[in-house]
Amino acid sequence: MAVLHLDGSNFETEVLNFKGTVLVDFWATWCGPCRMLAPILDDLAKDFDGKAKICKVDVDENEALARQYRIMTIPAVYIFRNGEVVAKSVGLRSKADFAQMIEENL
Repeated sequence: MAVLHLDGSNFETEVLNFKGTVLVDFWATWCGPCRMLAPILDDLAKDFDGKAKICKVDVDENEALARQYRIMTIPAVYIFRNGEVVAKSVGLRSKADFAQMIEENL
């Protein structure tokens, strides 16, 4: 499965109403570490296909979602399980770190 790009119109359906695990990357196009995270997320989407969703929310285009989740620094990665935030990480980390976050919350 490819990385899903979310906005206010599909966030509730794809994340909050989803029964399972979803990684959401809050990012922006101007953010260097966010761009470095993109290929890691692509890999995770392949590695966890059928087990977890990997999603992105552009904070500049979705300010209401950024405010709702109090995003102050990006990249901010949130793990949701059955619609609830169960883990958070701020900043660029390794693929192994993000994979572990997902595994712990499957």
